[in-house]
Amino acid sequence: MSVHSEIKRRTVPEIMAYKGQKKIVCLTAYMAPIARLVDPAMDLILVGDSTAMVGYGMRDTLSITLQQMADHGAAVVNSTEQACVVIDMPFGSYQVSPQQAFENAAFMLARSGAAAVKIEGGAALAPTTQFLVERGIPVLAHVGLMPQYVNTMGGFKAQGMSDEAAERILADALAHQEAGAFAVVVEGVAEALGRRITEQLAIPTIGIGASPACDGQILVTEDILGLSGGRIPRFAKQFGDAATVIQQAAQSYADEVRNGTFPTLDHCFGVKKSANS
Repeated sequence: MSVHSEIKRRTVPEIMAYKGQKKIVCLTAYMAPIARLVDPAMDLILVGDSTAMVGYGMRDTLSITLQQMADHGAAVVNSTEQACVVIDMPFGSYQVSPQQAFENAAFMLARSGAAAVKIEGGAALAPTTQFLVERGIPVLAHVGLMPQYVNTMGGFKAQGMSDEAAERILADALAHQEAGAFAVVVEGVAEALGRRITEQLAIPTIGIGASPACDGQILVTEDILGLSGGRIPRFAKQFGDAATVIQQAAQSYADEVRNGTFPTLDHCFGVKKSANS
């Protein structure tokens, strides 16, 4: 039996069962090379709409399309074997109605092979979560700082800093749990609120700028590798310096091309090898 056939991809029920048992480790991935590299260490990979900013240089996440997200999702699923893959529903693809959300979510899962979708929104979107779950589409909810709401929030600002705001976000998380979400991303909230949501929910919380008490953590892979152009969010940490490695490799290649040391005949086709080689 091959090694690959022995590997079992993590499932949504397994992720749910981690609550109170082990921390859930998550990163984003948008393309095959990064997905392939991070997969062995991950429980969950999110094909985030943050690829709009990270991969396409857009100013926010609002412009990426359904087809783009589905294509990125397929690249990640096809190049991984272990992590549970979740794909973001892009802005405008699920807010009109639960029926619209189902049609678009079904398209993305069929096109990509991902296991679940993620939607941003408060209690008003809980009926959409329920509609999807009842029709066989697992949902990862997202509350707190929601990038798709950047215009109504007035920017990427920490949320839940007042008692009133904290109660609203807690109610949002509870509503999605009641609707059947298998986990909730809690982003950019006061630490005490992240802790409180984790304590009150029976499903896992996945924090990003929330609290160490969350059941799991997620970050943008480019942030932890130093590939975000020098700007690392306060809630992130750079765990490696891939930027320097890439820059040095590119410079070495350029130097060898310019000085004529690359390519050599060893890199060419149809060259007869000498008797001494």
